[in-house]
Amino acid sequence: MPAPAASPVSYTRDIQPILTDKCVACHACNDAPCQLNLGSGEGVLRGANKVPVYQGERSRAVDPTRLFYDANGTAAWQRKGFYSVLEPHGGQAALMTRMLELGQQKPLPLNSKIPDDIVLGLNRENLCPSPEEFNGYAGAHPTQGMPLAVTGLTATEHQTLQRWLAAGAPIDQQPLQANAVEAAQIKEWEALLNRPGASQALVGRWLYEHLFLAHIYFDNGDPGHFFQWVRSRTPSGKPVDIIATRRPNDDPGRTEFYYRLVPVQGVIVHKTHITYALSAQKLKRVQELFYNNDWHASAVPGYGPGHRANPFLTFEAIPARARYQFMLDNAQYFVNSFIRGPVCRGQIATDVIRDHFWVLFQEPASDLYVDDARYQGQATPLLAMPGQNDDVGSVLSLWLSYKDRRNDYENLRRDHYADAPPADWSTLWKGNDNALLTVFRHFDSATVSKGLIGDVPKSTWLFDYPLLERTYYQLVVNFDVYGNIAHQAQTRLYFDLIRNGAEINFLRLMPANRREALLSDLYQDSGKIKMWLDYQRIDDDTPSRLQLDEKHTVRDFARQLIQRMGPLNAAADPINRCPASGACVRAGLAPQLAHAEQVLSRLAAKPAGQLKVIEWMPEATMLRVADSSGQREVYSVLRNRAHSNVAFLLGESYRYQPRLDTLTVYPGVLSSYPNFMFNVPAGEVEAFVEAMRQVSDQPGFERLVERWGVRRTHPQFWSLFHDLSRYIQEHDPREFGVLDMNRYENL
Repeated sequence: MPAPAASPVSYTRDIQPILTDKCVACHACNDAPCQLNLGSGEGVLRGANKVPVYQGERSRAVDPTRLFYDANGTAAWQRKGFYSVLEPHGGQAALMTRMLELGQQKPLPLNSKIPDDIVLGLNRENLCPSPEEFNGYAGAHPTQGMPLAVTGLTATEHQTLQRWLAAGAPIDQQPLQANAVEAAQIKEWEALLNRPGASQALVGRWLYEHLFLAHIYFDNGDPGHFFQWVRSRTPSGKPVDIIATRRPNDDPGRTEFYYRLVPVQGVIVHKTHITYALSAQKLKRVQELFYNNDWHASAVPGYGPGHRANPFLTFEAIPARARYQFMLDNAQYFVNSFIRGPVCRGQIATDVIRDHFWVLFQEPASDLYVDDARYQGQATPLLAMPGQNDDVGSVLSLWLSYKDRRNDYENLRRDHYADAPPADWSTLWKGNDNALLTVFRHFDSATVSKGLIGDVPKSTWLFDYPLLERTYYQLVVNFDVYGNIAHQAQTRLYFDLIRNGAEINFLRLMPANRREALLSDLYQDSGKIKMWLDYQRIDDDTPSRLQLDEKHTVRDFARQLIQRMGPLNAAADPINRCPASGACVRAGLAPQLAHAEQVLSRLAAKPAGQLKVIEWMPEATMLRVADSSGQREVYSVLRNRAHSNVAFLLGESYRYQPRLDTLTVYPGVLSSYPNFMFNVPAGEVEAFVEAMRQVSDQPGFERLVERWGVRRTHPQFWSLFHDLSRYIQEHDPREFGVLDMNRYENL
């Protein structure tokens, strides 16, 4: 009898799981190589494009190419410069077919380093060969097929993909749809944001501009179902017809439009997965904040550059307390949006923040902008932000104008707060567990976590409403990732002023006679020049009511803060802040894992001068520790680089203080972009830590990697790499997403 015919390959059942497992870790979002997004059938059909999205030096802005947003259908994408990776060309197989075959021809030796001629990381220049250029590419780069520089496809996976491609690459993927429970809540929220009337329209616009980036989820929604706000030409109940604008506060081009919720399509990737809950309780909260107050807007402002540059003017009719409190209620979301958002991709974007700092928020009742109408009226015109004019020749004059305006505001703030009651512990907001946040910068990316993590940092930021709102608008709403060098430079220069403002706000909590010394420590060496050129004089006269140790002021503040905040601190951290008892371990761990964690604490908070291995450690290393029963814990081992100051966009190497680098060791995955991974049995953690402490040179570090490291060519690379995502799924399912490996290093 003839062998039964093989069943047809299904894209949804057979192909997308392979792409998710072996390709999406690189090919997703804006920074997918060659803009080839393999997280959905739509992305696969769209194909590739030679123009990189992230290209900060370009003199002219480029057209946006956001998947599911800026075009629909293959023909529309090809008009934007995309070319197919699925269609045969010139008598040759499809580009994807040939790239996969090239990847199979010369597999790399198991757990070996990648050859030096294969450039990895963000500095890689992606060649993006078109179908007619492939033969030349393959001849010049015979070891650079796909997947690139990593353990490749299994024989079965390769055969399945090739069968699908040979059959014409049919895609049967159906768009995700809301279930009945989600649809009912969507109807309620769309009704809220689309209420008639000027006041209601103003609130709807403000809420949309603050939630457009969020991955929304609902009470009793299906796992993996997330939604995003868009503007549509069609009202609720009709198919969404998206109005695609560069930024969410650009003119929609019509007077009648509607705020709609649409499902997030495709594979969820962690780096863009910034979640936000909408619920009956949240609906009640929004009504309480925005609709139960006696205020009125006579008209809805326009969308011109002036209104985009100054949201305080645009939304001044809405009570500032309502706006600020809404942001405070979910402060982690807002800080996440500008720390993990597109502006913070790339070294220049993150050069002006430190590697580790804590974030606090000012209580609304002590915020003069919220409670003092006269002060608010004086401050509002000074809070406009740059970036609307992208004329390259005008960058300097525009920057100086906005810098002067910002400094006028800082002078106004300093003088008015000098006449206000002195700062005390009631100055700090403590409404919920969003009150205390920690930011880690990983050279060219950053992450935000609830709670106070790590040893006491050198810098702490204190946001009031004007600073929080400006940061959000400058780095999220008004930032155009497709913009030119003038736009991006203005955005990032202003970010430096934002950081300085947050640090100055915090210093108001410190004793008056210690503020200058603390500020000087933040701005050492060349930072003094920046203080003279760009920043304003601080208030070193008005007292603080906090009783702090004169010698160890910041550390004593941290000690008292942790004691006072109690349960609001979502991140008790005995590993990095070992208690006097010496039990540097969390409660509730299995015995082997508890002992391992205690041993790992020996690595925490030691400067590189005492722990030389730090010199060779990447920014964000993941450590997987498994006991004999199969239970495992995952830790982030984060390298905190020390700098004399972070006041400049460029020249980081001149300000770097390598002997002061430290490690933070913390349970969980605290980066969307793992740089490397160690897999250590719990019984070998003592040996691993001792080996770390003994490393004194490059060969010593390489021996460490050889024994416990998971290189890109490790036979279990994909299983171990995706176990990091599984760990997230087990501990916080809604935060689950595929991690990015574009920054995984070749150690």
